[in-house]
Amino acid sequence: MRTSSTEIKELMIAWIAISFAFGVGFFRFSYQGVVISFLTIGVAFVFHELAHKLVAQHYGCWAEFRMNTTMLILMVMIAFAGIVFAAPGAVMIHGFVTKKQNGKISLAGPLTNIVLAFSFFPLTLFGGVLHGVGVLGVRINLWIALFNLIPFGPLDGRKVLEWDKRVYLTTLIVAATAFLFSMLIL
Repeated sequence: MRTSSTEIKELMIAWIAISFAFGVGFFRFSYQGVVISFLTIGVAFVFHELAHKLVAQHYGCWAEFRMNTTMLILMVMIAFAGIVFAAPGAVMIHGFVTKKQNGKISLAGPLTNIVLAFSFFPLTLFGGVLHGVGVLGVRINLWIALFNLIPFGPLDGRKVLEWDKRVYLTTLIVAATAFLFSMLIL
């Protein structure tokens, strides 16, 4: 994986900001809430973006995360009003890719979140904080996957759907089923 000091700095700032915003919005500014957000929502965000980057670089593209400073500031500010959203930035990709390669680059993020959701699931079998981390880890990863699969605008879903409708529908069904299952049993 090729990276730069700019990318590492911006990814860390975005990770901290998104964790802080969700910690404030979900957990009413508790230290424990910020830490839980860092380990769940922050990890979900970072791995999602890195998955796009790795697949794009696999296809010979330049790919680096760039934060959106305006959206980060807005995200943190409105978190204090109890409203939480995330638009911390995105992986910028330059180079020639086919429709299929672009679909695979786009699919990498949501698929990573689905895998992470299943990875967090064993924590739900414990009690206390571990259970809470597991539940949030499962749900937030599935929610990020579902949100990014919306086939609109710059979201991943549009590019996956343009590439392969069957892959898109299969991924959407898996993410939606797992999310509904998590809401019913966790």
